[in-house]
Amino acid sequence: MIKNFLEQLRVQRWDDHRYYHHSRINQSLHFVSAVSFMIGYVMLYFDPLMSALIGWLVSMTSRQAGHFFFEPRGYDHLNHATHEHKEEIKVGYNLRRKIVLMAIWAASPVVLYFDPTLFGLVKPWVTTTDFLRQVAKIWLVVGIGGLLFRTVHLFFIRDVETGLVWMTKIITDPFNDFKLYHKAPLALLRGELIDPGLDIIEHDLEEKMA
Repeated sequence: MIKNFLEQLRVQRWDDHRYYHHSRINQSLHFVSAVSFMIGYVMLYFDPLMSALIGWLVSMTSRQAGHFFFEPRGYDHLNHATHEHKEEIKVGYNLRRKIVLMAIWAASPVVLYFDPTLFGLVKPWVTTTDFLRQVAKIWLVVGIGGLLFRTVHLFFIRDVETGLVWMTKIITDPFNDFKLYHKAPLALLRGELIDPGLDIIEHDLEEKMA
């Protein structure tokens, strides 16, 4: 059971890398995201609200900016797949679902500003510090809620193991991304816009299958 779990985790990580991380800019932003997420994980023990602010303002914005603005969306010749096909088979949050999640994140401070009690759910804020702490609490709930929602959703549309594997992948992504993309900023400075390593991997796989 554990062996199968780890194999599914490996497959989900590999699919995520080969389908959605061709751009060196995207990889570099994922490196920034990974470092800030790891700092946020440490901050969870000391100040969960500060951790939430770091997670959303730095980690998530840099991570999703890489996907939204820099990752190629044309036909993927490396994987022989259209962007639409990749979006359809993606286990986690595809771009459409990410837009919904990020919209909730962005709208929550606006709603809180005009309704300090957030429809009676929180203690009304008075000072700017109060406002920021309330926003951090909301963002912490949005983050945990988004993770649990998709995990349970996968229980029904796939199976329980797939959902648990995906949740494990998301939680451990900062460490895996750090390992995968720590050289991306230097490669980007050398003028590499697309990761040539993916082409090398494809060539090796084709030789093994020949």
